[in-house]
Amino acid sequence: MKKLINTPETVVADALRGMAAAHRELAVDVESGIVTRAAGTVAGKVGILSGGGSGHEPLHAGFVGPGMLDAAVAGPVFTSPVPDRIGRATAAVDAGAGVLHIVKNYTGDVLNFGMAAEDAVDDGIQVETVVVDDDVAVARGEGAGRRGTGATLFVEKLAGALADSGGTLAEVTALARRTNERSRSFGVALSSCTTPANGAPNFRLGEREMEIGVGIHGEPGRRRAELTTAAETAEVMLDAILEDLPQADGDPVILLVNGLGATPPIELYVVRAEVERILAERGIAIARCLVGNYVTSLDMAGCTLTLCRADEQMLRMWDAPVHTPSLRWGA
Repeated sequence: MKKLINTPETVVADALRGMAAAHRELAVDVESGIVTRAAGTVAGKVGILSGGGSGHEPLHAGFVGPGMLDAAVAGPVFTSPVPDRIGRATAAVDAGAGVLHIVKNYTGDVLNFGMAAEDAVDDGIQVETVVVDDDVAVARGEGAGRRGTGATLFVEKLAGALADSGGTLAEVTALARRTNERSRSFGVALSSCTTPANGAPNFRLGEREMEIGVGIHGEPGRRRAELTTAAETAEVMLDAILEDLPQADGDPVILLVNGLGATPPIELYVVRAEVERILAERGIAIARCLVGNYVTSLDMAGCTLTLCRADEQMLRMWDAPVHTPSLRWGA
């Protein structure tokens, strides 16, 4: 294993110290893993909180800032933060209008955010929860259900924009749920990731093998297949997504072409071109898109695609200004 770290035991804390040094607009509590906006809360505004295991950067702390999250809680690599720290973050972002928890659908995250929400409600904080479950590589009803992947970024962006524009907790929650319901994702891996603690790949792929339907923690996919072209790979991914994506005549999509950590931009743009071609052939317009490493899996090579059937409100909230370390546009 070759990694630019000090020790596996301190990698999350060391990274949070680096984030604090690089982004003075954030308040970073290294010990607890809680990252908030340094400017503090805005009275009467809905608080938006997310988080989960580290190793998916820039998700989630990289999306803390105006127009997106009020706070994120970083757990150990691929491990949920504990309820006490989630509870502390919930209290920190409560400004009198309630708090929305955005939670990826993994057992530890769902349980720990759930316990923290119950404690917050007992303390008089109104809390709503939206669980993101967009990964179509997992069948509905299978195991713990569909995993939360790229749509998490969409939910955080749109909910954060509406909260910053004065939306109520009920309105923000409704938009977050609708965004999740109208989003689908699928991923492929060309290599495994290597967690600092293990020092070895989570799984092994042959020289000419790829994993179809991989999860962002290195969970196995639907099948192994022979490595093929970007065009054929994009077809496989989009077939799986479009088979399950809700139909909405005339609605365009928001597209995320997301690198898993070790895939260079040149390859992601090759995939982006193929997605453009395939969706055009199927009569689907791309209204907005992002290409880059946003929801990663440490050093995994591969990518995920996420499509969201976007209505007018979603597009307005997408275009609203955002100013975070890893996503920023507008005034």
